[in-house]
Amino acid sequence: MNAFSSHVPAGADGRAAVRERLLTERGETDARISALLGDFDGIVEANALVAVDDEHDPEGSSTAFERAHVASLLAQARSHLGEVDRALERLRRGDYGRCEGCGEPIPPGRLEVRPAATTCVSCAAGAPH
Repeated sequence: MNAFSSHVPAGADGRAAVRERLLTERGETDARISALLGDFDGIVEANALVAVDDEHDPEGSSTAFERAHVASLLAQARSHLGEVDRALERLRRGDYGRCEGCGEPIPPGRLEVRPAATTCVSCAAGAPH
């Protein structure tokens, strides 16, 4: 059975559409990373202009929170970029859209919402099949 038969649109056109969708997702994620890096650098630069004593400065804790928040968003975006890259590799190998947990096809609706998904809904929820 073709790995694309039940969970990716058939033929080269279907694979091309999935690839295009993943590349779009990758581009959007890369742009988000660039924007977050700019935000992070801006926070760091703004703090470099003033002598910040986080312990005694009332603004210090909010600045530290902003920096940590942007760093967390940046880590999430980088993680998502890796997920998209792995999805592109699965597409190249021919096993995109198959659950890594149970081996069954991932429903098209799930792939529409989460194109880098690696598991079906049941496996993602930890439910038995």
